[in-house]
Amino acid sequence: MIEQAVRLFEECVVAIGINPDKKYTFSVEQRLGMLRSVTRGFRNLSVASFSNRYLIEYARSIGATHILRGIRSAADFEYERAMRNINSDLDPSICTVFLMPPRDIAEVSSSMVKGLIGPAGWKRVVRKYVPPQVYAHLLTLRP
Repeated sequence: MIEQAVRLFEECVVAIGINPDKKYTFSVEQRLGMLRSVTRGFRNLSVASFSNRYLIEYARSIGATHILRGIRSAADFEYERAMRNINSDLDPSICTVFLMPPRDIAEVSSSMVKGLIGPAGWKRVVRKYVPPQVYAHLLTLRP
């Protein structure tokens, strides 16, 4: 998705929104570090985080004209469609663009990866679905 975004847009910001109701495996700083490491080669991309505000408000605050969202499934589509409509109500000048991830990672989510960790052979399986930088961090959780 990020590779597609940097080809489509002159400037891209990958923003991590902090949801206080969600339990994260890694701290914000760790997640920012992993993202920066994975995206280091993209000159027109930066990584940031925000909390206690809506994505549309964060997008407006950095002068974004578009929000890029990924859709992996029909369930994702229904959720993202509703969010797009709410975001449009809050600021119709910011356009939401939907992209589908490449087939080889279409079903990958953080929840799915977390669920794969633990059983015998998990390292071999999980390695296929995350970048090497993320895999190295996962090994520190459960060697």
